[in-house]
Amino acid sequence: MFSDYDVVAVGHAIVDVIAPAEPAFLAAENLPAGSMTLIDQHRALNLYEKMTARGDVTQESGGSAGNTIAGVASFGGKAAYIGKVAHDALGEVFSRDLKRLGVTFGTPFLHDDPTATARCLINVTPDGQRTMATYLGAAALVGPQDVDAAIIEASKVTYLEGYLFDTPSGRAAFAKACEIARAAGRQTAITLSDSFVVDRWRTDLLAFIERHIDVVFANESEVLSFFQTDNFDEAVKFLGTKADLSFVTRSDKGSVAVTYDQVLPVEVCAAEVVDTTGAGDQYAAGVLYGLTQGLSVVESGRLGSLAAAEVIGHYGPRPQVNYGELAKARGLLG
Repeated sequence: MFSDYDVVAVGHAIVDVIAPAEPAFLAAENLPAGSMTLIDQHRALNLYEKMTARGDVTQESGGSAGNTIAGVASFGGKAAYIGKVAHDALGEVFSRDLKRLGVTFGTPFLHDDPTATARCLINVTPDGQRTMATYLGAAALVGPQDVDAAIIEASKVTYLEGYLFDTPSGRAAFAKACEIARAAGRQTAITLSDSFVVDRWRTDLLAFIERHIDVVFANESEVLSFFQTDNFDEAVKFLGTKADLSFVTRSDKGSVAVTYDQVLPVEVCAAEVVDTTGAGDQYAAGVLYGLTQGLSVVESGRLGSLAAAEVIGHYGPRPQVNYGELAKARGLLG
């Protein structure tokens, strides 16, 4: 079957706003150093104004699934994205960034609603520590009305960001996307995103995976939480009965690809750790690209490890080199 896209992702459309800050600024704004705090719109707009007034601010599209889809594009994959932004300055930043990467992004802007575009306000102190204040805003409003059937039908894999499972509209969007993908003979994938998401929705999430999902992405803590055990081997054995294929990352222990009857180890790529932000997102990017190009599960896992190693070697959750060229140089792609 002809495909226009390798991967389409559905996720929280968030703009990362990054600025240097002194500890005194964090104290004045009551932001605990190194923390991640959820904030409301009034607080978000106020803090954003103060950060941009200081100058030297970087604004770039982010969000977990957005990071993954940027990685797929860096490998040379044909990618699309579904997520909600407002028709404001940061909404334009998000849209422009993805399109600059060659990613198709056509979700209609939020109209007739005062909700602003989601933002992760990141203040970086001189010691390199990141303090984040996140406002989900328009990102949390993505729903089934935003799911473009033509794009889902034209994509080899539809990839879902687990964070959206927190909202009824997000779940409805997921269900619609999966039903369209299944009817078109396409594959579906989901990342568990966070052990807190797993803890909140364990039963519902498990039922959703068993009904709709072909490929699951998780890290070690998420899969242990999912099956409420401290035995990793037991957890991945359970996971193998719930999805056709899963990938579980284990930090410096590498990762494993899990099927019903096999647990296949994937070696880690050596890297100097500067910032682990985005490691799981980019691992998924490498795997998804590999699978859509017909590589084996282990070969795809190696692309994931390569991408994760690159992204943890610098600040920020997105690639700073071309993944396709890097993989060819390492002999992982022809």
